[in-house]
Amino acid sequence: MTDHLFNLHGDVLAAMRRGPRNFAKLAFALSEAEEPDTADLSHFADRITTSGRGDSLSALWHRTLTSWDLAEQTDWSPSPPRSDERRADAYDRLGFDAATRKALDAAVPVFKEPGPTVISDEFTSWYSRDVAAARSFYWPSYEQLLRRKGWSDAAVSSLGEASHAVVERLADPTRAEAYGARGLVVGYVQSGKTANFTGVTAKAIDAGYRLVIVLGGTLNLLRGQTQRRLDMELIGRENILRGTDPADTDALVGIDYQDDEDWPAKFVSHGGRPSALGGFDIERLTTRDNDYKSLLNGIRTLEIEKQDRTQPLYAPDNLHHAAARIMVVKKNKLVLEKLITDLKKIGPLLAEIPALIIDDESDQASVNTTDPKKWEDDTASRSAINSQITKLLKLLPRAQYVGYTATPFANVFVDPGDGEDIFPRDFLISLPRPIGYMGVREFHDLDSDEEAGPGRAERAHIRGIYDSTGDRLQEALDAFVLTGALKLYRADHGVPDAPFRHHTMLVHESVRMAEHAALALRISSLWHQSAYTGQEGHSRLAALLESDFRQFADDELPTPLTYEELKPYVARARQLINSGGTPVLVINGASEKDYDQPDLDFDRTPHVWKILVGGTKLSRGFTVEGLTVTYYRRKTQQADTLMQMGRWFGFRPGYRDLVRLYIGREEPSGKSTTVDLYEAFEAICRDEETFRAQLTRYATMIDGKPQITPAQVRPLVAQHLPRIRPSARNKMFNAELVEIRSPGEWVEPTAYPADAAELRHNTEVWLPVLTSLDPDPAVFVTLNSDDQGRYIRYPARTALLPHERMVTIMSKLTWGRPDLFAPHLAYLQDPTDDGCATDDWLLVMPQTSGRTSVAATIEGAGPLTLVHRRRTARGIFNRISGMAHRQSAERVAGVRQESADDPFASRFRKPRRGTVLLYPVVDPALGTLAEVAAGGRADPSKIVMAVAYYPAAHPHRDQGVASLRYRAKDSSTS
Repeated sequence: MTDHLFNLHGDVLAAMRRGPRNFAKLAFALSEAEEPDTADLSHFADRITTSGRGDSLSALWHRTLTSWDLAEQTDWSPSPPRSDERRADAYDRLGFDAATRKALDAAVPVFKEPGPTVISDEFTSWYSRDVAAARSFYWPSYEQLLRRKGWSDAAVSSLGEASHAVVERLADPTRAEAYGARGLVVGYVQSGKTANFTGVTAKAIDAGYRLVIVLGGTLNLLRGQTQRRLDMELIGRENILRGTDPADTDALVGIDYQDDEDWPAKFVSHGGRPSALGGFDIERLTTRDNDYKSLLNGIRTLEIEKQDRTQPLYAPDNLHHAAARIMVVKKNKLVLEKLITDLKKIGPLLAEIPALIIDDESDQASVNTTDPKKWEDDTASRSAINSQITKLLKLLPRAQYVGYTATPFANVFVDPGDGEDIFPRDFLISLPRPIGYMGVREFHDLDSDEEAGPGRAERAHIRGIYDSTGDRLQEALDAFVLTGALKLYRADHGVPDAPFRHHTMLVHESVRMAEHAALALRISSLWHQSAYTGQEGHSRLAALLESDFRQFADDELPTPLTYEELKPYVARARQLINSGGTPVLVINGASEKDYDQPDLDFDRTPHVWKILVGGTKLSRGFTVEGLTVTYYRRKTQQADTLMQMGRWFGFRPGYRDLVRLYIGREEPSGKSTTVDLYEAFEAICRDEETFRAQLTRYATMIDGKPQITPAQVRPLVAQHLPRIRPSARNKMFNAELVEIRSPGEWVEPTAYPADAAELRHNTEVWLPVLTSLDPDPAVFVTLNSDDQGRYIRYPARTALLPHERMVTIMSKLTWGRPDLFAPHLAYLQDPTDDGCATDDWLLVMPQTSGRTSVAATIEGAGPLTLVHRRRTARGIFNRISGMAHRQSAERVAGVRQESADDPFASRFRKPRRGTVLLYPVVDPALGTLAEVAAGGRADPSKIVMAVAYYPAAHPHRDQGVASLRYRAKDSSTS
């Protein structure tokens, strides 16, 4: 039966390409009726109210409203995207009444999750919504495929906006003057960056880019994975077949996906050859199994045809009739040299080809790692891959370079003065955290109080390598079998089977292949001794189910009440894991053939249920599908390397609650390992979070101009652990942080000296303040962080310090890492701060009691509370301040709203006043609290005087006040 209402609304909304317009007027104009049908809107509201999301009309409006809500730039609404105000503007333009608005708001809530953060140089807009829509062919196909895969409207619209933000910052492919933009897109580890650059590629070739080169990793394994994704989701069946009849089995011999179980059903179809449908074809210059070797049909492959030979290729009449060429190329010196050699044979046409170079994992191999000082002496040249990329960019003057990475520090440290290099001079885009993603905050309780013990994330997902009985590798194997059984149970009890196609465990201890072999042998021995078919094994699994997995099970997902219910699935899981006679796959090797293992091919193998043992090759770019249990002990000194090893980050639909990470914490004796890997991960996660937060802070335009450009981003990179650098030393030659301006921003130094004389010196610097503290403690009141509405009351000694005195004190202190605090000190010392000045500071010294604190006098001042904190590595504390104390500090500094429940904080609050928290800290490495405070008198040579502070908030802090000062090494100005 014809759905009149759906057809009407579909026609009307199709006519609203530029945004919402009066619905009733447009509906009347498109109809053949003599008078408007006023009943349509009331019928519409009733249907939206009574129908579910599966209703075709509801789905149509869900897509439309979400798209309007998320559009980053519009000419029909001045309101920001993802806001109630934007939605109200849409309703006003549509002319909807209150009843219709209420029905739509209930059915389609405004999606308010953050969008992409863009740091950009000024650019000339050319890629408008009209331009995008006028030549849109491959993007709609990709968009529809994502919806069929189960992507939500918000996820598809977010991807569309993020990819649009990239394409509009590329050069107009039809412009007469050649220009090659340079950009960087920052995602999260295992977060779907490929989806974004596939969207960018779709929109770019629709717009006119005719040569796309994707640099797809350093291994065929990774390159082939990327090629398959593009073939499946963008290029499509018809372009792969190139006119071959899919029913002609003889003609199909040699098609690279004949052995792929997803071919052809899951490969996008355009409904015919695109060129026969008014679009243009895509020619693949590489295939799933073959990297670039040479132009298969000779140089003519890249001699792109022209409709009008009197005009250049980039002229619209030529460009939009030409086929696009796509190749996915490994980052290998010989492969890139061959490509460059072939391109040189093309001749002058190269200067006319609008090209797009996508560099996946752009911080790996692509960055030049030679010392600039050696360049000055003409004693060094570019590193191998960087040299080939710069040659490629020279050959293609219309080539746009876009790097993709989850660990951007190496890229933003590239010398911006080197015009031939890949520094993202035009734009830097930080993608939002995707919906359903398991990342930092699922594994680390970044805001929890140390004294409260492990938070929910750590308790749910983190397990140490050791317990009281020793190594927990056997437990990790048990967890792998048990979670496999739970997946099978869920598949049989209403959870779709798709997320459980693969089930893997990753064991990562070393980069040494000999150690991998020994570890694989040990795992195999444990496996065969695990008695999973006997009572001993079942008893262990039953105990683990009860003590661990049932305790943290997702209430929304089916979980058996007893082990007996799960037992049949345990047998099936064991069989799947042991298929082929071994549960273990070793993933390493010195050559490509070592990685060509059918059992590791997640695309062509129906079920990969294995324990993967490996090193570097499993820690960069390669997606370990179905990863549920990780046993991790690998150490490194680079934050980006460590972060890329976090294969446990990603999407875990239907089994988020089953994910377990066994990671190096403490030895069986209770002594810390050289580096607590969990704490190291947490530190670099803080580095990443700080970087993203700073990008968000400075992305707001002021007077229509960017606060900062990509060339000014580098000073924002933080380093929380001294031994874990943001990137390799040879990628940080140009990094120089000078000043961070932080009005209303939390600053908590964590690097303090350990030398007795330096500790005594710092105590003496603070002593005049300690003796002037108000003798009557203030009682602050804050809400508990457990969201239960409970209050925390704590006393604190206070003092008011003029800003000059505060600066004098901070300048005299000795720091464990002076270079880390110097940029903050530079801001405090700067008298010209655009109205962000702090006039005075309220010093708050909490006086609490408990097992981690003790009262004592300090050089006659006091008694004052000393607190116990442990250094994590080489003299660095993880976090010292308490969350309750920080809330009060926020109120005083004007960062948090005043509260009648916290009268002292409200009383002290005043404009241009900052807050400093002061903690006399005892590190257990220097003695117990009782020892340091023997006789009620603290030894000043064993006390760390630790501070955390908020400078006064700017009165208009929400209006994007520019507050970053910087100096960066730039060879063009030095």
